Amino acid sequence: MTLRLAIILPTYNERSNLASLVARLGEALEGIEWEAIIVDDHSPDGTADEARKLALADSRLRVIERIGRRGLASAAIEGMCATAAPVVAVMDADHQHDPALLSGMLDAIESGEYDLAYASRFCEGASTDAWNRPHRVKASSLANRLARKVTGMELSDPMSGYFMLRAATLRADAHRLSGVGFKILLDILATVDAPLRIKEFPLAFAARAEGESKLDRAVVFEFLVGLYDKWLGRFIPTRFALFGTIGAAGVVVHMAVLSVYLSIFGGSLKGHLVSAFEIGQTLAALVAMTFNFLLNNALTYADKRLAGFLALVRGWAKFALTCSVGLLANVGAAAVLVRFGFHEYPAALAGIVIGSVWNYALSSRFVWGRYS
Repeated sequence: MTLRLAIILPTYNERSNLASLVARLGEALEGIEWEAIIVDDHSPDGTADEARKLALADSRLRVIERIGRRGLASAAIEGMCATAAPVVAVMDADHQHDPALLSGMLDAIESGEYDLAYASRFCEGASTDAWNRPHRVKASSLANRLARKVTGMELSDPMSGYFMLRAATLRADAHRLSGVGFKILLDILATVDAPLRIKEFPLAFAARAEGESKLDRAVVFEFLVGLYDKWLGRFIPTRFALFGTIGAAGVVVHMAVLSVYLSIFGGSLKGHLVSAFEIGQTLAALVAMTFNFLLNNALTYADKRLAGFLALVRGWAKFALTCSVGLLANVGAAAVLVRFGFHEYPAALAGIVIGSVWNYALSSRFVWGRYS
């Protein structure tokens, strides 16, 4: 039989879900020649090892274990480009996407009437009741409204993570896809120039079978990340832009702390070796650094987010260590400028800019791991 379909399963810590999902795929695709490509981002729970174990007993399974690379979108692209199947599907491995829809989606693509089929959580006949995450439903609805304006397509769920298309369509524009964030379907819709004929399938979005979702927060933020990368990522690297945006918010925090300190202690240390400004600048830099660490952990590095008290403390310590030279450059440069007659606040801004480049370069590597 000729291979007709490849199902791409991007995974991270999905070991306990794989065996049952493979069984469900077999039932849903009986009579269809298919393969599943499990693209795992070096999960600490041994997902890749479990996938290889299953593949020994089922030749329809293939495994790609990525070392030093992370991200659902990029994993999906890599998997879709690694198959000889003429049609490719992307779905989650956590059982929230019903494999029973695959055969109907495949029929729609193979009929020649449609270029892309996808499962919608919000069209007529769909349901999110079992998901039991009303805050995520609201956030996804907002992101979908924004996505419709960007793509110009009146789809009920362009942020869906469950879809199917011809492999040739994907490969033709794979080099133009950003591969950033989680919403690969939106990336495809915003990138492909030719108008796509799309068929929608209602999805009863299920609760996650095992483990915890990595996507509970920042759904709209993830959308904006992909949007930025699509439009401006070629000029300013997306991760640096995110880091810098949070850094800009940190500037507000920094200036607020410095202003409060100087208003209280500004005249108390005149004539001392260390001025009130230098102490205030140091304190403000430490507070802003903590603020930046927490927001970067939650947003910029959302898919590598440090969780748990000890992990956060260790992460903060690494962040503080890698930023220490940047902090010294920040405070030192600002202090020199003040002593040469510059006003305190422009001097503080100059110190922040000097320290920020160092902070980004090392924290990206040593706090959250290698990241592109």
